[in-house]
Amino acid sequence: MIEKRDIENCFSELSWIQNKDLRKKVVDVWKIAADRGGWKQLQEIPFTLLFENSGPLVDHTKRITKLAWTVVNARDEPLNKDHLIAGALLHDVGKLLEYEMKAGKIVKSSFGEKTRHPAAGAQLAEEYKLPKEVVHIIAAHSHEGDTMNRSPEAIIVHHCDFIDFEIKKRK
Repeated sequence: MIEKRDIENCFSELSWIQNKDLRKKVVDVWKIAADRGGWKQLQEIPFTLLFENSGPLVDHTKRITKLAWTVVNARDEPLNKDHLIAGALLHDVGKLLEYEMKAGKIVKSSFGEKTRHPAAGAQLAEEYKLPKEVVHIIAAHSHEGDTMNRSPEAIIVHHCDFIDFEIKKRK
C-alpha cells in the first residue's frame, strides 16, 4: 500500500505549493487514486501504455512539474503558481484508475476502457474539493481539452505534457 509519506517523499516539488491546504489535498488525491487503483508502489505505474519503455509515471510527472515551473517563472503575466504546480502534479493521477496490474502486466483497466485519465483525475480532484482552476488543468491537459477554453495555467501544463510525450516516444 502506498502511504502519504511515500507520495511526499517522491514529489519534492510539492514544496513549491505555498498553500498548505492545497499541498495536502494534492497528496490526498494521489493517495486515494493509489488506493482505489490497488497500487503497491508508485514506481510500478508507467507513464503511458502507448509505447514500450515509457518509464515511470512519477518521473514523467516530475518532468512536467519542473517544465511548468520553469515556464511560469519566465512569464510576466499574473499566473497562479500554486494552481499550476498542483495541476502539473495531478495532471495524470487518473492513470492510477485507467491502468491496472493484471497477471504481472500493466494493462488498461475495465474502468479505463470507459473513462480516460483526464476525466478520472478531474473527478478525484473535484471530490477532494481542489480549486476549480486545478480541476480544469487536469481535465484540459490532454486532447480532451482541445475544445475547451484553457486557462493560461492549463495551456502551460498541456504543452509541457506533450513536449515530454513527443520526446520520450522517440527513444
